[in-house]
Amino acid sequence: MLRRDFGKAALGVIASTALRNPAEASARLAPGSDFPKTTGLTEYVSKFVATTTYSDIPGDVIELGKKSILDGLGLALAGSKTQTGSISRRYVASLGICDGETTLIGSSQRTSPRFAAFVNGVSIHADDFDDTQLSAAKDRVYGLLVHPTVPVLPATLAIAERGGVSGKELMLAYHVGVEVECKIAEAISPRHYQDGFHSTGTCGPFGSGSASAKLLGFDPSKIRNVFGLVASQSGGLRENFGTMTKPFQAGHAAESGLASADLVALGWAAAERILEADRGFFHAFGGSLKKAQRSSKGVLHTSTGPRPKRRRSSLWSSPWIRFRT
Repeated sequence: MLRRDFGKAALGVIASTALRNPAEASARLAPGSDFPKTTGLTEYVSKFVATTTYSDIPGDVIELGKKSILDGLGLALAGSKTQTGSISRRYVASLGICDGETTLIGSSQRTSPRFAAFVNGVSIHADDFDDTQLSAAKDRVYGLLVHPTVPVLPATLAIAERGGVSGKELMLAYHVGVEVECKIAEAISPRHYQDGFHSTGTCGPFGSGSASAKLLGFDPSKIRNVFGLVASQSGGLRENFGTMTKPFQAGHAAESGLASADLVALGWAAAERILEADRGFFHAFGGSLKKAQRSSKGVLHTSTGPRPKRRRSSLWSSPWIRFRT
């Protein structure tokens, strides 16, 4: 089964107002601007996060999610034994926050949810065997986009350990987070990765932020503030591939989404049009662009470990606008 109907009932009307065809986008260009104006995109995504329910997710997707979560837990155990895992735990210990409520996988140590998300994210990505989103388009370097589970699962587990979260709620938050980060990775210009950004570090915070906001029961306005805050923490460079800093970038993506949601819960505010704004995420991280084209039907592929598996996704009833050169 494809995920084409996931979110359809809740978001059909929203998508029709948020997304424009290429001709409309070109007509809305400001004088001297090479970038299409796409209004309502951040609002659209925030409403998806807030309104999606467990029953919206196809059964086979739930089963795939269970496998991805088990894969992530196994990788966290293995990664906890690496040098990055050891250093990360020593760092947390040096901060004097070893009496927290959240597990550092592969050890008896516990800490705050924020730093557990960081350390467990580093461990999941330490060996670089975690699941990978394969692009539906042919214009991406190596055909790869993000590692979907590593930013989302550690944040989701950390909040769940606070208590009061059911298995269904955890699974829903995980899938919502994965879909948001994957769609952002698919929508951004190929130049983002080509020019050196590590998409897991830049798009991943939107996934961990979405999952955290879902578990905390945020309304769309709060979710938009989470997006504004995580966008300012998005980061990661491919030059660091092959070093300890690649898994650091994944762990930071997990940490920043959870920390942002916690701050917003306390009243923190941020820009609420961060995806489409002239000085927002797609502009700043995608570069100056010349045209907008609709993406494909949103067919999303992921591979897990050395044995590739196909995962199809078309979360929204209308496709995102693809920003590209």
